[in-house]
Amino acid sequence: MKEKKALIEAALFASEDPLSLHKLSKISGITSKKELKKILYEIKKDYDVDTRGIELAITPEGYQFRVKNDFSRIVAPLTPYSELSDGMLRTLGLVALRQPITQSQIVKIQGNKTYNYIKKLEKKKLISSEKTGRTKILRTTREFERYFDKSLKEIQDSLRAVMKNEADQQFGTDVPDEEDETKLS
Repeated sequence: MKEKKALIEAALFASEDPLSLHKLSKISGITSKKELKKILYEIKKDYDVDTRGIELAITPEGYQFRVKNDFSRIVAPLTPYSELSDGMLRTLGLVALRQPITQSQIVKIQGNKTYNYIKKLEKKKLISSEKTGRTKILRTTREFERYFDKSLKEIQDSLRAVMKNEADQQFGTDVPDEEDETKLS
């Protein structure tokens, strides 16, 4: 049993995506859901102590190791949202800024790959959709705020600031620092 527990722990550590019971069963060779859940409970208990920086989280997609909330802001710059692709982050940013927004509006901006990004973001429970006519209305969820450990307003303000800086740089409307002005003279 110790060997199986270690194997499951290693699989959870190595996987960047949450692992379902089905996948963990395939990896470990354990066919009993009860036995598998018992091992997962033991692992969770092992990591729920105050001296650990990570925890075993149960997500809608399965089981996953992640940094405990107490430490997430401190270590976030080391791997900021690494499991979200650039396309997924752009899609999520559009939804966060312009919600409610239709799927068709995002597709016009980003192209057909957006359909796949939206599916993945819905699967991660970061956005929700509501069918309306031939499209969907998209919004962020509470999980979105928990995931980024910020309120929707804080995230929107950050996105607006980034967009303003990029626009200023693109159109040359940014004002150089005093130090930069001396270099220009």
